[in-house]
Amino acid sequence: MHVISEKALREFWATYPDAEAPLRAWHRIVEHSTWQNFADLRATYASADQVGKFTIFNIGGNKYRLIAHIHFNRQKVFVRHVLPHKQYTAGAWKEE
Repeated sequence: MHVISEKALREFWATYPDAEAPLRAWHRIVEHSTWQNFADLRATYASADQVGKFTIFNIGGNKYRLIAHIHFNRQKVFVRHVLPHKQYTAGAWKEE
């Protein structure tokens, strides 16, 4: 899978430094994956959820949420948001 964009991850961990290691680990795993569908993804990330057109990943022991739009057919993962749990729960990201 090709992750677009790592910049969003770097910007997030600049504000939340404890998120850097788990986000780098997530990025490394995703870049080396070849998921064909959500079931394949769930074999790697059992806690991942589908919310509408987005896939939600728990990051850093459930402290953060990474929201992505995944195109399995094109092998691309578009990072839409990385949020602290509280902001994720507020739900403003759903209006996108």
